[in-house]
Amino acid sequence: MPSARRVVPIELKDRAAADLRFIRETMNNAGSFTALSGIGFVLVGVGAVFAGAIAATMPSAALHMDVWLVDAALSVAIGFAATARKARAAGQTLRTGPFQKFARSFAPAVLAGVAMTAWLAHDHAYQYLPALWLLCYGAALAAGGSFSVAVVPGMGASFMAFGVLCAVAPPAWADALLLAGFGGLHIVFGAVIARRFGG
Repeated sequence: MPSARRVVPIELKDRAAADLRFIRETMNNAGSFTALSGIGFVLVGVGAVFAGAIAATMPSAALHMDVWLVDAALSVAIGFAATARKARAAGQTLRTGPFQKFARSFAPAVLAGVAMTAWLAHDHAYQYLPALWLLCYGAALAAGGSFSVAVVPGMGASFMAFGVLCAVAPPAWADALLLAGFGGLHIVFGAVIARRFGG
């Protein structure tokens, strides 16, 4: 009988610890991903302004596209580094459920954009790329934003609106819309996120 009394408290303690772990994991997985970096978005926007200025001087459509693709790769690196830094400062990790849900929702539209870019570039149909990039990136933000702060889906919708406008506007408007989208929208929404959600 005394041995039974010694076992019961240990089992209760272990069960309580397991229950607490379950509750913590459930709350983490159910929450929103709030570590998207507004400062990172602003930096990406500033980079896009420079990329647009450089792209405008390129003598061919292929080189024009290459400048924007280099900017896209740099933007991914900047955005990820800034978000990881903000998450660490907030005591969060990018292995949490909300970030994984954000990433899984964000990725499909981006991957579709990559595939379509390769196909259109192969066919030298460069004139369709600005609308495609704006629409796919906007769709990615709108989808991923459902697991983030409320500003992000609005940002995605704004990119998609620019993409639709780019699709129906004269081709001469494409560069201005790319700049307004990847430059202006990133800077404006990034500043809002930084001010409201701390960095």
